[in-house]
Amino acid sequence: MSVGIHYLEAMMDVDDPVTLASEDSLQRIIRLPTPVPPSVSFPYSYDEHRDQQTPLIIDNGSTYLRYGFATSSTPRTGLNVVAKYKERKSNKPLLLFGEGIDAESGARSQAKMPWEGDVLLNFDALENSLDYAFIQLGIDTPTVDHPVLMTERLCSPLHSRGLTSELMFEQYSVPSLTYCVDAVMSFYHNNLPSTTSDGLTISFNTASTSVIPILDGKGIMSHAKRIPWGASQASEYLLKLIQLKYPNFPTRVTTLQSNWMLQNFCEFATDYTALLRKLKDPLNMRSAGQIIQFPFVQPVTEEKTEEELVRIAEKRKELGRKLQEMAATKRMEKLVQKESDLQYLTNLKDSRTERNKREWMNKLQGEGFEDEASLDETIKKLETDLRKARKKDVEGDDPAEEPSFPLVDVPDAELDEEQIKEKKKQKLLKAGFEARARARKEKEREREEKEREGRKDEEERLNDPSAWARQKRHEHETLMTRIKDRARRRAALSDRKSAAAQARMKSIANLAADDRVPKKKRKAGGEDMFGADDADWAIYRKINAAAASSDEEEDMNQLHAVEAKLLEHDPNFTNEHTHASLASQRSALLLAFRPVYEEGDIEGNTRIHLNTERWRVCEAWFSPGMAGVDSAGLGEVVQNVLAPFSEAEKARLVNNVFITGNPSRLPGLVPRLHATLRPIMAPEMTINIKQAGDPGLDAWRGMADFGKTDDFKNSNFAVTREEYEEWGGERVKKWWGGNWSSSFVP
Repeated sequence: MSVGIHYLEAMMDVDDPVTLASEDSLQRIIRLPTPVPPSVSFPYSYDEHRDQQTPLIIDNGSTYLRYGFATSSTPRTGLNVVAKYKERKSNKPLLLFGEGIDAESGARSQAKMPWEGDVLLNFDALENSLDYAFIQLGIDTPTVDHPVLMTERLCSPLHSRGLTSELMFEQYSVPSLTYCVDAVMSFYHNNLPSTTSDGLTISFNTASTSVIPILDGKGIMSHAKRIPWGASQASEYLLKLIQLKYPNFPTRVTTLQSNWMLQNFCEFATDYTALLRKLKDPLNMRSAGQIIQFPFVQPVTEEKTEEELVRIAEKRKELGRKLQEMAATKRMEKLVQKESDLQYLTNLKDSRTERNKREWMNKLQGEGFEDEASLDETIKKLETDLRKARKKDVEGDDPAEEPSFPLVDVPDAELDEEQIKEKKKQKLLKAGFEARARARKEKEREREEKEREGRKDEEERLNDPSAWARQKRHEHETLMTRIKDRARRRAALSDRKSAAAQARMKSIANLAADDRVPKKKRKAGGEDMFGADDADWAIYRKINAAAASSDEEEDMNQLHAVEAKLLEHDPNFTNEHTHASLASQRSALLLAFRPVYEEGDIEGNTRIHLNTERWRVCEAWFSPGMAGVDSAGLGEVVQNVLAPFSEAEKARLVNNVFITGNPSRLPGLVPRLHATLRPIMAPEMTINIKQAGDPGLDAWRGMADFGKTDDFKNSNFAVTREEYEEWGGERVKKWWGGNWSSSFVP
C-alpha cells in the first residue's frame, strides 16, 4: 500500500515524484515548486483591429476575467480581482490586477472582486478590471469602438445588468452590447452550428450550478433552474471539515489552500453510501487517504556533553528518590489517619446500644451524618480504601520481624525535645508496621477465598459446561456494557450541549449554592463544608469528567479474567469477541480517519489526512443539505427541469447532457451524473453525457464563434446605444443565448 504525501509549498503544478522508503510503507512524496513571480504580459498590437469593428469578447467570470477579440484563437486571462495599494518607498498609489496582487504582500488585504457570490455588485472593481483588459488589448482610442459580447449569469438581477450597461455605454461608449449566458455559449461552441442542436446543459460555476434545457439550438430559459452551490461553497465546506477534524492545527489553513485541495484531491463517488461502507475497513480508509504536508520549522536542540548528561541523570534520579520518599510518607500518614477514622467510627457505631433514638440521631448529625445508613456507607468505604492501600503497600514484601519501638510507651514528660521527635517517628513506624501486618493477613485471607471461588467455578464448569459458558458470557456482556457506558459518559461530557454536560453544570450550580453554609457566613469567609459529607465525593466523581471511577480498574481486571476463562474453555468465544479486539477495531478506524502523532513530532502534526472529505465535499452538489444548504440537489433539479417536457423532448434532451464549468473537471462526475439520471428516466431513453472540451474557456470561444457569424452581424440581438438611451440599461434583447425569459422585454 502506498500513500501520497503532498508538500504544500505552492498552488502550482508538481515536479517529478520522488520515492522515499519509510518504516511502515513506501510513500510517494510530491514536492511542489516555490512560487514564481507573475508573468508580465504585453499589450497586443491594436493596428489590425483599428476601425474594423471587430467584436470584443469579454467573459466576466467570478474567478477569472477572459477577454480578447473574436478573431483570436485564445483569450487573455487573469484573476478577476483588483487592489488599490500605496507603495511605501515612492508613496505612489498603485492599481494591481490579478496575479500582480501576489507580488505585494500588503495589497492582498485590499483585494476586491466585482462579484459577491453569484451577483455582480462591485462596479468600481469591474471598471478597474475592464480598464486593465482594454489596456492589454492595446486599445488607445478615447472610446471602445467595438461591439461587445459579454457574459452574465443565469437569472441575473436587473440592477446588475443596468449598472453594467451604464458602465459600458457611458464610460466606454461601446456601439452595442450583447449579453450572453455562459453555459449556452459553451454549448454553442461544442455543438452548434451542427446537427446536435438539442441538449441539457449543466454549468458548474464558482458560486452556483445551473441547468438549462436547449431545444432546436435555443435555450429554454423559462424552464432553467439554478442551485446555490458552486466551487466557492465546496471550497469553504472543505475548509470547515478540515477545521472540524483538526481544531488545534498549528498552521492556518487558507481558502486558497482548501481550493487547491478541492481541485487536486476531491472527486465524485458513483455510489456515496456504498463508498462509506467500504471505507469502514481501516485498510481501505488508509489506502484512500491523501496526506498534505504543510510547511514546518524543526526546533533546534542543543547537544549536551556526556558529563552534562550524566549530571542531569543523577539530578533526576535524586529528585525521583526524594519524591518517592515524600509520597511514601504522605501515603503512610493518610493510611494512619484513615485507620484512626475507621476506629473512631467503629466505636461510634458500637455505642448505638448505649443511647436512645433521639440521642443517637443527634450524635450522628453532630458528626455530620444524616442517618445510620450514611455512617455504614462511610465505614464500608474506609474499609475498602484501607484494604486497597494495604494491598498496594505490601505488594511483594516479605514478612519481617517486629522492630522495637522503646519510646512509644514512655510519657512525654520524661523525654526531652529530641526524644519527643523520635517518639513521634517511632509511632508512625509502628502504625505502618501494624498496618502492613494486617494487610498481609487480609491478603492471605483474600488469596484463600479466591482459591475457594476458583475451585467452585471449576466444579460448576465440569458439572454443566453450557450453563457455565452462558453465565460467563452474561458476566462478560455486563462488564462490557458498564465500560462502554463510562466511555459514552466521558464523550458526552466533552459536548457542552449534551444532557450529561448540562446535568453536570446543574450539579456544579447546586454545589455553589450549598445551603449548609449561610450566605452571610460565606461572605464573611465562613468554613466551606464541601467534603464533610461522603456524598459530596460521589457528586465530585460525577461532575469531574477526568476523574476515573473507583471501580473501573477492578472491572477491567475482572473482564480480563472472564475473557481468559472463556478463551480457554468456550470454543465459540474467540479473540475477536474480546474487549481489546473490539476496541482496537474502533481505534484502527479512528486512526485511519485521523492518525495521531506524538506530541513532539512537528512534521506529523502539520499534516492533514484527507479521506472521506474527498468525496463528501463533491457529494454536496447532489445533497446540499449535508452541508447545511436548504436546496434541492442536482438530481432533483434536473428532474424538475425535465418535468414540463414531453417524453419525446425528454429523450432529445438527455441524449446530449452537456456539462461545463471548471468544477466539471473533478473526476467521477460523468458516472455519478449517469447513475443519478438513469433511475429517473424511462428505460428506453438513451443518456449520453458529454463534457466541454475546455470547460474554462469554451464560453469565451462560443461567443467568439458567434461574433464572427453573419447571424450576429445581421441580427438584432445586441442592444445599441440608441436603444440604451431610450429604454435604459436593464433592456436585453429576446434571443436564444440570453436571459430574455426572465428579463424585461418591451
